[in-house]
Amino acid sequence: MTRLTSLLIAVATASPAVAQDAREADPVPAAIATPETESTAERRPRPPRARPQTLSAVPPQQGAFETWLDAFRGRALTRGVRRDVVDGALDGLLYMPDVVGAARDRAAVARPIREYLDAAVSEDMIAAGRAALDDRSRLFDAIETRYGVEREILAAIWGVESTYGTRRGDTDLIAALATLARDGERPAFFESQLVAALKILETGDVSREALRGTPVGTMGHTQIVPTTYLVQAVDFNGDGRRDVWGDSPADALASAASGLAAHGWVKGMPWGVEVRVADGFDYRLARRDERRLPSDWAALGVTGVDGEPVPDFGEASVLLPAGSEGAAFLIFQNFHVLERVNTADAYVIGVGHLADRLAGKGPLQADWPSDDRALTEGERMELQRRLTAAGFDTQGVDGKIGPLTIAAVRAYQRSAGMVPDGYASLRVLRRLRAG
Repeated sequence: MTRLTSLLIAVATASPAVAQDAREADPVPAAIATPETESTAERRPRPPRARPQTLSAVPPQQGAFETWLDAFRGRALTRGVRRDVVDGALDGLLYMPDVVGAARDRAAVARPIREYLDAAVSEDMIAAGRAALDDRSRLFDAIETRYGVEREILAAIWGVESTYGTRRGDTDLIAALATLARDGERPAFFESQLVAALKILETGDVSREALRGTPVGTMGHTQIVPTTYLVQAVDFNGDGRRDVWGDSPADALASAASGLAAHGWVKGMPWGVEVRVADGFDYRLARRDERRLPSDWAALGVTGVDGEPVPDFGEASVLLPAGSEGAAFLIFQNFHVLERVNTADAYVIGVGHLADRLAGKGPLQADWPSDDRALTEGERMELQRRLTAAGFDTQGVDGKIGPLTIAAVRAYQRSAGMVPDGYASLRVLRRLRAG
């Protein structure tokens, strides 16, 4: 697996709590793909589905897995899946222990946003994206005309999710979903995806052998999950199938555009604009529910990196994804639409900035803190415990950085003489540990 792939997977596979780290205000709506949209895996020739040949080939968990499958069959039938589809998909299915281990390992990793952006918006990704736009210009023309979503955004999603279709994944999707539904950290979510995958087979859009994806249950050029496919997928090329798995990206890209448009994409509005925050800015205003026109933000010391007011594209919020010492952005409605694909700030900024680079804009100007990274779930819970013990009550310890925890962080920062940006950083945790 390449460094690019591992970094993109790390953000895309973050748990809901990880993905929400910097979100102190409005809750994120259900995703186009779902908030758990995942990223990419290596694409290899597709072998036949494995079957146990000898006792030594059977994973030790196989017996319990088959017992679970027997119970699941009944649940799938009650949810409307045909018996022949259930039996054809589940008979002889093998447990995949590596899928569970990999998902848990990735969820425990916290990487700096700068590393993610370095991979997602590398010079190679930019060059490959511009080549893809040129090579498929007529397709992008047609999709943009029909759905009103800029081609650069679609190309950026395609690039971040599957490196422009070169890493669609070749894992048996049914086996991976069944394994995660049995033993993953979000069993209800993965069982719903498994039922949806069976319903996809029922439509005839894809064969059982061709229903491939990643070890985390996503599939195709844009790495959507099965529930999203059932609601969002379109047959753009008119061949009678909604094919997001094959070599042509037409249906996958059009499906992504359709979903973005349905959830409020505004053509011509940026996802976000990098800004400069003046000394003395009231960091209590840097929250999702504080929306103002850019001209009003300019009066409060928030301007473009050139020092000029950002044009009034619409109401915007100030986002500080790495606190006061990292890059700052004014984020618009299209940012929140992209969050329907994946709620992680790094993902949305990665897609948005890659799209900007594909459109000819320059790199980000601000530096990212060299010692910063997202907190792990255990560290977030420790932060909440220590804040509460220090007199800054977070109203519970759940590992989720929401409005109450953000308010507690801000209050602690003010008391400690730190910039009260509300950022739940490693620096704040270390300061709390020091007492």
